[in-house]
Amino acid sequence: MTSSVIVGEDEEDSFMKPLGRLSVFYYGVGHMLNDITASCWFTYLLLFLTQIGLSPRDAAIVMLSGQVADGFATIFIGELIDRFGHFKIWHAAGSLLVAISFSSVFGGCLPCSILHSTSLTIETLSYSTFAAIFNIGWAATQVSHMAMVNCITLNSTSRVALTSSRNAFSMVANLGLYAIALVVFGVSKADTKENTESQYRWIAYSCITVGCCFVIIFLMGTKEPRLRINLRESNRSRIPWAYWFRKILYYQVAVVYLLTRLVLNVSQAYLAFFVIDDLQMAQSAKALIPAIIYICSFVVSVMLQEIPWNGKRLKAYYCAGGIIWMFSGVSILLLPRSVNYFMYAISVFIGIANALILVTAISMQSVLIGSELGGCAFVCGSLSFLDKMSCGLALYVLQSHQSATSPQVDVNISHSLNFSVTRYGLGLVPAVCSFIGVVVTYFMELDSTILKPLCQPLLLE
Repeated sequence: MTSSVIVGEDEEDSFMKPLGRLSVFYYGVGHMLNDITASCWFTYLLLFLTQIGLSPRDAAIVMLSGQVADGFATIFIGELIDRFGHFKIWHAAGSLLVAISFSSVFGGCLPCSILHSTSLTIETLSYSTFAAIFNIGWAATQVSHMAMVNCITLNSTSRVALTSSRNAFSMVANLGLYAIALVVFGVSKADTKENTESQYRWIAYSCITVGCCFVIIFLMGTKEPRLRINLRESNRSRIPWAYWFRKILYYQVAVVYLLTRLVLNVSQAYLAFFVIDDLQMAQSAKALIPAIIYICSFVVSVMLQEIPWNGKRLKAYYCAGGIIWMFSGVSILLLPRSVNYFMYAISVFIGIANALILVTAISMQSVLIGSELGGCAFVCGSLSFLDKMSCGLALYVLQSHQSATSPQVDVNISHSLNFSVTRYGLGLVPAVCSFIGVVVTYFMELDSTILKPLCQPLLLE
């Protein structure tokens, strides 16, 4: 069973035209709240929880509970969006839930304060509950925002430009987080549990404030997509799940997207641990090195939206990013502590690779969906489900293994090469995932049609 878009020729032509700068800009800022909170989630959650006394396994349980809730929420919310639409309402509701719940993830254990308890079990349950609530809201915002791309325009190059704009502002959000973190870590000390909670509480409140400002800009500047699906039979307006499961390209895109998210999320989760524990760098490095990564990703993301895109170029740029990550992963595995300053150079290449693989992997979803808009939210939701579940399980396995076997760092051995779980999580896992992603991408068959680029550049005069 397939669907077709039946619109007037003039209306269809209008949706094939390239988008202007403001349309791309307003869409791009719509995911800033999600991005800045997710950056804090993957970069500092495990570090924060272990610093306040939770075991690595309990910290991994908190992370996993959020990922599982996020994964199932994406499927459910994607189905509802396909049935009822109203992208902006879902986006606004999800953003509100994120803003309310995120401060409780990093703001200390609320039930512990109410019950006057110091039980680690209650702490774990509390953080796990708020992590799940936060991720449900995050899923609603993510799925609605990603699915909007396909209903805003039918122009494939403009779809990539929208994705590239979103990724560019994602880098801005991440840089904002690390700027905030650098200030907070610099002006306050984490010598007690209360001070540590206070540090991350200020980071969380700042992230919510900045993110909500950009959500307002998005809601005011972006109109609900006008592109509508008019089918011959109104009871077939929603494409059934089985339609996508019969397409080989669906499975290929799903594998590539899953592996891409594993690369980004696992490497981000262990980056702070690696630079502090394994390389014994200064505390400021856990903010400076991620900042370098996101500056490079931002520059590359802005440059990518200027390219006339087709299927062949999507494959080529993804493969280029994957190969760069393979070399970066090997470099991390072999990097001795005595030359830890090379991590700054490696971070430049990681930033470039991250932008290349993320923009192209998300754009492959739009190629898969094409004009079949009746299932766009399901595609985004189902792929996000695979992403969340796989990342949650991967981090749980790595973190649980680390609690049992990770060797202690000897600060007196400056030249040692410590093959810890942290080093494997930052170097080996992304390198292997990148290799598999490149192989799968090579055998993809994507549309090779070239459409005109944007009529105006993004962020550049």
